[in-house]
Amino acid sequence: MPTSATAVEAFIESLPKVELHVHLVGSASVPTVLELARRHPDGPVPVDERALRAFYEFRDFPHFAEVYESVSSLVRTPEDVATLVVGVARDLAAQNVRYVELTVTPYTHQRAGMPMPAVTEALDRAAREARDRLGIRVAYIFDIPGEFGADGARGTLDHALRHPPEALVGFGLGGIEQMRPPHRDAFRDAFAAARAAGLRSLPHAGEMTGPETIWEAIEGLGAERIGHGTHCLGDPRLVAHLRETQLPLEVCPTSNVCTGQIPDLAAHPLPRMLEEGLFVTLNSDDPPMFDTTLTGEYRVAAEVFGLDRAALAALAGNAVLASSLDVDGQRDIIADIDAVV
Repeated sequence: MPTSATAVEAFIESLPKVELHVHLVGSASVPTVLELARRHPDGPVPVDERALRAFYEFRDFPHFAEVYESVSSLVRTPEDVATLVVGVARDLAAQNVRYVELTVTPYTHQRAGMPMPAVTEALDRAAREARDRLGIRVAYIFDIPGEFGADGARGTLDHALRHPPEALVGFGLGGIEQMRPPHRDAFRDAFAAARAAGLRSLPHAGEMTGPETIWEAIEGLGAERIGHGTHCLGDPRLVAHLRETQLPLEVCPTSNVCTGQIPDLAAHPLPRMLEEGLFVTLNSDDPPMFDTTLTGEYRVAAEVFGLDRAALAALAGNAVLASSLDVDGQRDIIADIDAVV
């Protein structure tokens, strides 16, 4: 007879999942990054596996951002972009992930000299291959790299409006949150234009700063979901607002520890967020960089946070309901989750 731990592990593996918070470059597997690094040996990324894994040991979030930018610099052609998309789709499909909203930062590709139409064609081609060959639906979120301020906002919006991929569903904002205030109006204007074009507002907020950044995402950017949001608990009024509105929060526990935002998993606020009645989804962020997977995050929820099968299934269902899937697509995955439960 299987042990309880083995049974929970089997349950997690069989659970249909949706991934809402994962970055294209950050999702590149170690072998893929090594391939790119060896293809572009003039870049700043190690070409040896042991050295690369050491390269992924982050001191803090600014160091993580520096490493992420270094890996981004290896993505120099539209074919590289397509390879990354298919690679993450393959990894997620193996975890029984049915749908992913993949965050792409097109401004970095513009800076590398890639034409917008060529990047879009690569994204479209990769999404079709993921659907037809791997059985996973890929949607895209275009993400402003916050460190580039108004230029990054304009470049990201320009691509989203003039050359959108077929599966573009959302508009995001990432990077170091402390650098946002001087560019607040540019970010607000870009989000207003993106929302007017029918894109969902899906910014990161409250990962490395406090509740004030989450309030700005809600009131200034019209957020429909919050990336991370883990520092919301410091403001009772914000907690009450999030509970009342059931605004989804994309929580990435291992990421928060690896970037130094939370001291360790035992101190992570996810259990209290659930106790407060907040709408939480579970996500992997940059899985190979953090030595995790989406399935691994569900294991953390079970083993560290003590969530039972019903709670794990509820998190999986939350991700479906918070997604940009059409009603039929959501209904089908929810039915499959219910069947496993």
